[in-house]
Amino acid sequence: MDDFYTLSELAEKCGARVQGNGDKQITGLNTLQNAQQHELSFLANPAYAKYLQTTQAGAVILSPDAALGFSGNALILDNPYLAYARLSSLFDPDIGGSEGIHPSAVVNDSAIVDPSAAIAANVVIEAGVQIAAGVRIDAGTVVGHDSILGAGVHLHRNVTVCHGVTIGDRTIIHTGAVIGGDGFGNAHADGRWHKIAQIGGVVIGCDVEIGNNTCIDRGALGNTEIHNGVRLDNLIQIAHNVIIGENTAIAAGVGISGSTKIGKNCTIAGAAGFAGHLTIADGTFISGMAMITRSITKPGSYSSGTGFMESREWRKNVVRFRQLDDLARRVKQLEKQ
Repeated sequence: MDDFYTLSELAEKCGARVQGNGDKQITGLNTLQNAQQHELSFLANPAYAKYLQTTQAGAVILSPDAALGFSGNALILDNPYLAYARLSSLFDPDIGGSEGIHPSAVVNDSAIVDPSAAIAANVVIEAGVQIAAGVRIDAGTVVGHDSILGAGVHLHRNVTVCHGVTIGDRTIIHTGAVIGGDGFGNAHADGRWHKIAQIGGVVIGCDVEIGNNTCIDRGALGNTEIHNGVRLDNLIQIAHNVIIGENTAIAAGVGISGSTKIGKNCTIAGAAGFAGHLTIADGTFISGMAMITRSITKPGSYSSGTGFMESREWRKNVVRFRQLDDLARRVKQLEKQ
C-alpha cells in the first residue's frame, strides 16, 4: 500500500469513536458489497444493512444503533453519511497539477495570478483577471476579461467563464459549464427579433458547486446571483437576473426563467421548470418535473403533473382532469352571479 490513513486518524478527522483496531490502515472507500480489507465503507441507508455481516471492508462507518450488532472495525458517530462526505476528499484520485502556469497556457500580462495557483495546459486568462491563492484551473478552460476568482476556486476542464464574472472562495465548477454567457434577451418588432445587449454580470458566492454543462446567463441589467453554499447539478439552465438563495440545491435538467428569485434552503428536484419574474419562499421543496407558473409565498412541498401509468389509464385521467376544470369554471361563474 502507498498512501494510507489509520482508523484512528480518520476518526479524528470526522469526530468518530473507534471500535476495534485503531491502527488499521485504510487506503480507499467503497460500498459494503465491494469493499476490500484495506478499504473503508459506510452504512447510512437501512436498506443496505443486510450487507453489513458479509462485507469484507476493513472498517465501516456506523451509527451507534447499527454498531450494536457489528463486531468488526468501525467508526461510530451519529451521522455516518456526513462522515463519509468529510472523508471522501482524502481518497479523491483527482489531485490536479502542481503550482504555476503551464507553458501552453495563455495569460494576459495584465492578469494578476497568485503564485500558488495551478494553471493547466491550454488555459486562456484574459486581461484584467484576478486569480487568488490556491486556485486550480484545469486544461482548456477560458477565463474572460475582468473576472475575479476567489481563493481555492477549482475550474474543471473546458469551463468557460465569460467576462466580468465574480466567483467566491472554494467554489467548484465542473466540466463544460458556461458562466456569464448572454441571456436570452430579444425585442420583437417589424416581423423580426432585435437583440438586447446583456450588460450585467454574474456573481457567485463562496462554497458553491456547479455541475457539468450547466449554464448561468449574465444579467441583462444588474447581475445574476448565486449565493453561498448553493449546489447545482448537471445541465441546469439559469437565465439572466435569476437570484438563488443560500444553500439551495437544484437537481439536473431544471430550467429557471429570467428574473426569478429562489429563496434560501430550497430543494428543487430534476427537470422542474420555472416561469419568469417569480419569487419562491425560503425552505420550499419542488418535486420532479413540476411546472411553477406562480410565485410561492409559503414554504412547503409543491408538485404538478402525474406519476407514470399505463397509457390507456392516463388518457382516461386526462378526460377526468378536463371535466374537473370545466366543473371548476362553472362553479366560479355561479359564484359571480
